[in-house]
Amino acid sequence: MTAVLWLILGFVLLVKGADWLVSGASALARRLGVSDFVIGLTVVAFGTSTPELFVNILAAFRDSSGIAIGNIVGSNIFNIYVVLGLSTLIYPLAVSRGTVWKEIPMSLLTALLLFVLLGDMVLFGSEKTILGRADSAILLTGFGGFLLYTILVASKVPGLEDQTPHPGYGMVRAILNCGIGLTALVLGGRWVVFSATEIAETLGISDAIIGLTVVAVGTSLPELVTSLVAAWKKNAEIAVGNVVGSNIFNILLILGTTGLIRPLTLQDAALPDQGVMILGQLLLFLFMFTGKRRKLDRWEGAIFVLIYVGFLLYQVKKAVGG
Repeated sequence: MTAVLWLILGFVLLVKGADWLVSGASALARRLGVSDFVIGLTVVAFGTSTPELFVNILAAFRDSSGIAIGNIVGSNIFNIYVVLGLSTLIYPLAVSRGTVWKEIPMSLLTALLLFVLLGDMVLFGSEKTILGRADSAILLTGFGGFLLYTILVASKVPGLEDQTPHPGYGMVRAILNCGIGLTALVLGGRWVVFSATEIAETLGISDAIIGLTVVAVGTSLPELVTSLVAAWKKNAEIAVGNVVGSNIFNILLILGTTGLIRPLTLQDAALPDQGVMILGQLLLFLFMFTGKRRKLDRWEGAIFVLIYVGFLLYQVKKAVGG
């Protein structure tokens, strides 16, 4: 029971820490004359992924590969099937042509890249999937390319240079928010990793399953809240862009950083879970051409949610040894 309470408290700190960090960083960026558009592409996308980042860094130091890989794969699965699924049920999401042909395929290619890097050793007869430092360097190089792409996209937005940044709040408060947010993320991440590992050991199930489900859902709460609010306000680009951007960040930056700290090793049973992740990315792309083009309809959102329910039931069955 104590471990569960620490897990819940850890999730609360992760969500609040991400919120404080994003608000502080946004205000700081505005004080430095950076526009809202650039803030959205960088600070907000990174901010909603900070819970995954801190959980994974601590998992790497603790040598918990199952939680590290499971957290990212599970978070990306949750983002596609639940965050986008529920957002679409609130309001059908129509996106721009650029999102359909650039960002969504980029997210799919990122998922495929991870599958190849983790599964290459299995092809040579290994019983384990391994993400080594060389693989991590490839992911981080890809993140550098993605970051360059976002900068180039931002620079091409008409009238961007004429935007007047919002004043936000003072420099001191902005820096204080960043500091408090980072502290909350470190503590929350530590409590989540430690308590999740303890729960897995107590229940006699693998930390990978805990990472894929409980930890992944908890660290994806910022994405869930952000996209649901955006859908409610009928801002489809933010709702979809938040998920697509976060999924790219999760694999390229967070897993890349984690594997660089400590190579990650996991049983090849993790590969089917990645297949579910890739299927979600592929369906998102295909759904852009069904019904009204470049739009996620409510029935498509319902399909996403139902697939996740099936995935969750499969994980429960696997956990109890069925």
